[in-house]
Amino acid sequence: TFTRERSSKLSFVSTTLQQDVTASSILDSGTSKVGKRALFTDVTKEGTAGVAGIERVTEKGMNRKNLRRVYSENDVNEEKVEEEVDLIEDEGIDEVLNLLYILGTAYKYLCEYKCREALHSLQKLPSTQYQTGWVQHQVGRAYFEMADYTHAQRALENLQTIEPHRMKGLELLSTTYWHLKKEVELCYLAQRVTEFDNTAPESWCIVGNCFSLQKEHETALKFFRRSLQLDPSFTYSHTLSGHEYVSNEDFDKAVACFRNAIRFDERHYNAWYGLGTIYFRQEKYDLSEYHFRRALSINPQSSVLHCYLGMVLNANGKHYEALKTLDTVLDVRTAAHGASNPQARFQRSTILLSLGRCEEALTELEKVRDSAPHEASVHFTMGKVCKKLGNVKKAMRCFLTALDLDPKNSNLYQSAIDRLDEPDIDEDVSTF
Repeated sequence: TFTRERSSKLSFVSTTLQQDVTASSILDSGTSKVGKRALFTDVTKEGTAGVAGIERVTEKGMNRKNLRRVYSENDVNEEKVEEEVDLIEDEGIDEVLNLLYILGTAYKYLCEYKCREALHSLQKLPSTQYQTGWVQHQVGRAYFEMADYTHAQRALENLQTIEPHRMKGLELLSTTYWHLKKEVELCYLAQRVTEFDNTAPESWCIVGNCFSLQKEHETALKFFRRSLQLDPSFTYSHTLSGHEYVSNEDFDKAVACFRNAIRFDERHYNAWYGLGTIYFRQEKYDLSEYHFRRALSINPQSSVLHCYLGMVLNANGKHYEALKTLDTVLDVRTAAHGASNPQARFQRSTILLSLGRCEEALTELEKVRDSAPHEASVHFTMGKVCKKLGNVKKAMRCFLTALDLDPKNSNLYQSAIDRLDEPDIDEDVSTF
């Protein structure tokens, strides 16, 4: 009979695992063979219904029959045998329930994109379970969603070391390399996975990412299509195909790809985000707002989504609502990652500038400049604000700095310098 505490854990684990992952899938993909033997010796009956099928787990991998035999060979009386067996069974069941409770809690947090909480839960695992492929995949995914690509790379590479045969999760590692611009590592990963298993959709998704990083969008699309031929429900390849079509400005095909991703997984917020960006570029602001809000309903922790929603609201004339949304971005970013979001501050400054609140705009821009000192658009916007405030010398310095950082747009910056004594002509400075 389970105690009340054990029963509550069992209920929580069963409910959590039935939603997105079963106990058997955790065992198959998240625990090494050694770990399985140490923890699970007799999983019977209906094992996929959470932990309802765990009948007997003992401390040293022996069931009741084996223990009776060992004790009888050592002249131990039957009553003591039963007591010892019951004690060991209780300890084993508690250990398994505690393990599944931690895994279920972490997975639940990760499904809600509460990445910090998920990492905190996973760190409670014993080292033998923490250093498994499934757990390292979840750790890497949590860091990836937080845009902490350095730690994500470390966890996902650790996954490779622990389970060299595991393919699931390597598509995230390839995107991590893509964000970090690590071409050599990404090319090596693509070569390794295609040699190991060229029938896995993850393999060709990784190859597509490799060509995407080299700006060969058509070739990347070819390999993403190959990935989808192997598994049409592989939503990640649908989404990456959509982004490649956006890079080629083929918006109709991009929309089709993102919609296919949503058709297979309506909680895939990246596809909602992709549709929102397309409609934003097409100046269909109401549609864009709808899709960004749908993405935020799935992942409310994303500062990027909040920031884009603020940009859409501002473009749609909802300036004060946009400011409120961007304030939320800064709160989310600070709480989740301990740092400010320069993109959100830059967009906030442009809204304040359009509302004529130049002093506040300049304050925000100075914070952005400290976070991103090499962004020419930041210095250029600061120059415009300083000019409005009558500080011509500081405006000149800002324009010259922008010119040094971005000589390709020298005509724009030189024109601003030449018109320092003339009234402003509004330029679009919303891109950062």
